Parts: sequence; structure tokens; C-alpha cells
Amino acid sequence: MKIAKLSDMTKGWFIGDFRPSLLRTQDVEIAVKTYQKGDCEAAHYHRIATEYTVIISGKVKMNGKEYGKNDIIVMEPCESTDFECLENGTVNVVVKIPGVPNDKYVLK
Repeated sequence: MKIAKLSDMTKGWFIGDFRPSLLRTQDVEIAVKTYQKGDCEAAHYHRIATEYTVIISGKVKMNGKEYGKNDIIVMEPCESTDFECLENGTVNVVVKIPGVPNDKYVLK
């Protein structure tokens, strides 16, 4: 049995081709991410990976639309999105398949 702390992982990412990681693989990336109101990510896309975001609690805005608890957003390759957290303590689970290193392209 392995025991780890999410707080020891980088930005909530705990499975994927990075360190630290509980499973080092390029097959998938998985994170549990906690945000505070006003946290943002610039518009970006992935050329290869599909990204699944599950809102566990709180509210976010992506591409101008609000999402909340139990919403699942699927971003296919080459679809872009931005991200803004609307409530303190918002929690998302993010899964990217495959877990391709350097597959995030920020739009300017």
C-alpha cells in the first residue's frame, strides 16, 4: 500500500509523466485541483489530449459559460478554453488522455 498527500503533488496532479507522481505514465494525467475565487488560467488547447473536467464543488467559468457541481466538461483536441474560478474552495477533478508532455498551447 502506498500513502501520499495531495498537498505534496504539483498543483494537484498525482498521476502522469511528471515528478512527483504516484504513477509515472504517458497514458493519462489525473489531478484533483482546488481553486480560490479569481484564480484563472489563460486560454489554451491541447493538440493531442482530450481533457475531462468534473466540477466536484463550487463554480467556474470556461469560455464565458458558468459550470457548477456535477458538471462535466470535455475538451477535445484543438478546442480551446480559458478558466476562471467563481467561488472559494472550488474543487475539480481533471483527467487528460493521453498524458502527453508539453501538449498545452497558450493562446495569445
